[in-house]
Amino acid sequence: MATGSMNYEDNPKSIKYYVKRHLIDQKEFYKGKTVVDFPAGNGVTSKILQDVGANPVPIDLFPEYFNIEGLDCIRANVREGLPLEEASADVLICQEGIEHFSDQFEALREFNKVLKPKGTLLITTPNYSNLRARMSYLLSESERYNDIMPPNEIDSIWMSDQTITDEIYFGHIFLIGAQKLRVLAKLAGFRIKKIHFTRRKSTSLLLFPFIYPFIRVSNWITYRKNLRKNKDYDMEVKREVYGEVYRLSIDPKILIQSHLMIEFEKEQEARNVAQGLKSRHKEFGVT
Repeated sequence: MATGSMNYEDNPKSIKYYVKRHLIDQKEFYKGKTVVDFPAGNGVTSKILQDVGANPVPIDLFPEYFNIEGLDCIRANVREGLPLEEASADVLICQEGIEHFSDQFEALREFNKVLKPKGTLLITTPNYSNLRARMSYLLSESERYNDIMPPNEIDSIWMSDQTITDEIYFGHIFLIGAQKLRVLAKLAGFRIKKIHFTRRKSTSLLLFPFIYPFIRVSNWITYRKNLRKNKDYDMEVKREVYGEVYRLSIDPKILIQSHLMIEFEKEQEARNVAQGLKSRHKEFGVT
């Protein structure tokens, strides 16, 4: 087992700390389960999974950085599909990965394909829905204003070793908030099961008392207005969907925490989702 870089999982400022705590707290659930760890990175999470009795399947675009004795990391690019049989995994953990994927919807569909029915998808990602992130985007379209430049070709290429692969590992070009993550996951066959709390962001906490009343009132007005629109759906359906969206919009945990850590459940096969959708525009051939 590697040392040095392996201390992040014990640092409360790191998302790895909260993932480790979750895995240990839920070790009875994970025991004996086949758990895909993608992207696996240097293997911190795979090692914890092994320690709690799970059967980790580490996968990464650059397995050369994986450094856990007794485990082999599989090379894979999510755009080309994960090299696993359909419905072969109980859980898939995508830790700090979704914000690097250029096609997040197809990645989620791929996750759906390899998970068993009712399988669990655990996603962590920098929280682009907290108040600091919103302020940063307003001021500079940057992840952190006065600190990081907006995405660019100097800072946003994290790995591009052409001797290993011709793929580019992007940085945080594709940061995603709770609402967008929810709808892409829903369209890929998942539902939100639980939102885990991570670490408070001090700037977001300071902004919260000043901005939250406006967020609550504004989103309530939008929610009520949209209930009266879109006559193609029953009121019950609109209350369910818009209600979930509204609750995410005003959830204090989402507005102040540093990272999103969302547990999804596979509720249907991704290929079946379109059957339950209605077009907002006229279908082809309809006049």
